[in-house]
Amino acid sequence: MRAQTIDVKASTGRILSCTIFRPGGKKLLAKGHVLNEDDVRLLVTEGLNQVWVTELEDGEVAEDDAVSVVAAEMGCGTLEIRLAAGGRANLIATEDCCVLVDDELLKQINCISSIVVATSVNFSFAKAEQRIATVKSAPFAVAQPQLEAVVSILKERGPILQARPMRNPTVGVLYTDPSNGDRARQLFESIMRQRLERFGMGAPLSMAVREEEAEVARSLEHLLRSKPTVILVASTTAPAGPEDVIGRAMARLGCHLERFLAPVEPGNLFLLGYKDDTPVVSAPGCFRSAKLNVVDLVLPPMLARYRVSGWEVASLGHGGLLA
Repeated sequence: MRAQTIDVKASTGRILSCTIFRPGGKKLLAKGHVLNEDDVRLLVTEGLNQVWVTELEDGEVAEDDAVSVVAAEMGCGTLEIRLAAGGRANLIATEDCCVLVDDELLKQINCISSIVVATSVNFSFAKAEQRIATVKSAPFAVAQPQLEAVVSILKERGPILQARPMRNPTVGVLYTDPSNGDRARQLFESIMRQRLERFGMGAPLSMAVREEEAEVARSLEHLLRSKPTVILVASTTAPAGPEDVIGRAMARLGCHLERFLAPVEPGNLFLLGYKDDTPVVSAPGCFRSAKLNVVDLVLPPMLARYRVSGWEVASLGHGGLLA
């Protein structure tokens, strides 16, 4: 890449090396802009005789072309790519979705010079038209070998980011208390509604039951008949583990118990099971407050019908101190 000062009238097709401002401070043309004939006439009108430009050399790719290529390879799902000024491509969600990120692949790509990628946090909820990632190049140009290295890694290992749509998800809620399930409903229902509204959800299908193994199992089975996307168990008691009432009821129903304990505060006493493909989540204490907790971290992927694994729950520890 070669920068030089040249006569304005000979600058058509060249790339501006710096932003040009009018005398009053208003931006006229941005750095990185490719000058066309109208731009040249404008600059002459503004009284400029010379302009600082750069010219690509052999083996270099223009910044907009480079970020467009990487953006097309790095993401999939319900998103679109929009170029922005200064060698940047933004990935925009086209509908409400959960953002899934391959963190190790992201780190590997960001270790290669000339191209960097920033994304939303893994498992985060994004609304339609929200920016979920951006790709930025070094100013003006990227070396062809470095661009090819990035593209080769992405083609081999798959996309960094997936925008997984949340289409018509439904939630089943089971309120439980050792003496009277309606007590749990009275304590938690308004908070539950607030939490689900964050993700564009309406009132859930709900039941309230006494916290006894057989009754809890029957109620879970009843909720499962409506084929919810996820079931949340809001208990007034804190389980000691999968052997407590909620865990035993899940096992009695035939759930696969995926994970107990989350490295997240609030929300350590998190229990995740699956009945076939339906996640069943018990998180005592997490429905007493609308403040961010482990439920908010795992609900977006579950609502997007992504099967959260025990390993992925364990990975929430980095950044898991929420309060």
